[in-house]
Formats: sequence, C-alpha cells, structure tokens
Amino acid sequence: QAHLAESGGGLVQPGGSLRLSCALSGSIFGFHNIAWYRQGPGNQRELVASINDNGYTYISDSMKGRFTISRNNTVKTVYLQMNSLKPEDTAVYTCRLRVSGVHAQDVWGQGTQVTVSS
Repeated sequence: QAHLAESGGGLVQPGGSLRLSCALSGSIFGFHNIAWYRQGPGNQRELVASINDNGYTYISDSMKGRFTISRNNTVKTVYLQMNSLKPEDTAVYTCRLRVSGVHAQDVWGQGTQVTVSS
C-alpha cells in the first residue's frame, strides 16, 4: 500500500508563492496518476492539477498561468508550484494517488493548509 505525505503549506501574502510537495512512499505497479485537490472554507473539494506517470499534466482552467505541477521520479515527489496567490486560494490542499490495473489503489494524503492573507 502506498502512502502520501504533503508539505509546504503555510501563510503567505497575496501575490506570493508557495511550493507544495507530495512525497510518495511504498510500491505502486501500473499506470498511475497523482493529483492535487483543494477544499476552501464552505466550498466543495475541487481538482487543482494532476500528472500521469508518462508526464502528461492537467491544470484547472481557473489556475492556468499561476499553478504548475511537476514530478521528480528520483525522490518520488510531485510538486505544485503556486504563484500570484490570491485570498480565494486559501484551502486545504491534498494529494491523491490513483493506480489502475490489477494492483489498483486510491490513496489520499492528509492535506496541508494554505492561507493567503495580508
């Protein structure tokens, strides 16, 4: 069973930047996708970005131009770089691993809080 651990959240002023990390431990077999979700106060959880094991990336339209997702396979970590942060980006950011195939898994991390405020 894989395990995810997020880090990098915190308090940042509007216009600032943060880089979130999602570290993967354990073994996975098969095609997989790692995604970042967020849930702000009073909001539903929404998909922010995702990246496949072939490097294909997706960024939500509302975050294009500000957020980027990348991965370092050597350290088994996926990053979410967030620039030009706005107060409405305040949320708990959580990463999710989905593995397809015979050894399918659906694993969530515990989340990291991002607060954008002056």
